[in-house]
Amino acid sequence: MEQETYLAHTISQTSDHPAYDAACKKVLADKQILAWILRSCTVEFQNCSITDIAEHYIEGMPDIAATGVCPDDSGPNIHGASHEDNTLHEGTIYYDIRFSALAPGSHQPIPLILNIEAQNDYYPGYPLIKRAVYYGARLISSQYGTEFQNSNYQSIKKACSIWICTNVPKDRQNSINRYALQEQHLAGNATEEPLNYDLINITMIGLSETPPPEEGNVLNLLSVLLLQKGNAAQKKQILQNDFQIAMTTTLEQEVDHMCNLSEGIERRGIEKGIKKGIKKGRSEATETTALEMLRDKMDMNLIMKYTKLSLEKLTELGKLHGLL
Repeated sequence: MEQETYLAHTISQTSDHPAYDAACKKVLADKQILAWILRSCTVEFQNCSITDIAEHYIEGMPDIAATGVCPDDSGPNIHGASHEDNTLHEGTIYYDIRFSALAPGSHQPIPLILNIEAQNDYYPGYPLIKRAVYYGARLISSQYGTEFQNSNYQSIKKACSIWICTNVPKDRQNSINRYALQEQHLAGNATEEPLNYDLINITMIGLSETPPPEEGNVLNLLSVLLLQKGNAAQKKQILQNDFQIAMTTTLEQEVDHMCNLSEGIERRGIEKGIKKGIKKGRSEATETTALEMLRDKMDMNLIMKYTKLSLEKLTELGKLHGLL
């Protein structure tokens, strides 16, 4: 397993984690950011402009299921959508960000149900891709009772689950992998309309603090937002200049809040590391002193008195170094 990035580690060690996590999701839920993600990760939007996706295709306001998100500064939720799915036997799962988008070029509007998962732990004890597939499947099954009822399966809408992973092994850094249902002709040439089976897409995005050299792609954008160091002013300038993202009052506030939390986490992580280092240094110095006293055959009681080490610890040190 790859070592955590410094920031990822400090976040996991601090109580600020929920607030920072919520702030990141709030920024990612901005329609302009979502438009970049959709154009890069979905077939339906790959030929659309960022402006068209943000202004014409993303419906309503994205629904964010994260602790610490202010509930009173968002517009109306998407009709029929929920940030959680609940079944009697499978329990409840919560989606980070959930919203609907209209697929361009269709004779009739086809809403796409998508959820964005900002994932920091790439090794949670199971293959993350399996959880992503499960979430995508739940996005399909949860449509029963809202999008279709009884046997009206023709009304099932496509579901996309996009995972933004910030702490990945080297072979997955700067990568975007998409998984989808495909038709294979094992015998004969019978074909089915893709819209009848192309119902679930899983996309895994692996970020890196050093994004690819090409400017203006979603890997650069997400790296700037979530991984690269820099204050809020620098990040906002990059968003405006490199990605033509308009700095609305709301987005400015969200980026400011996220960066302030990040800087606070990093500062407290450094302070914690310094204190831990000092403590470790003192401990090593004490053990060194004790070893010198053992080599000089000093009385155990005197060594215990001056080093404050227990008899058990002194005995362990002495045997380890062949002095007892």
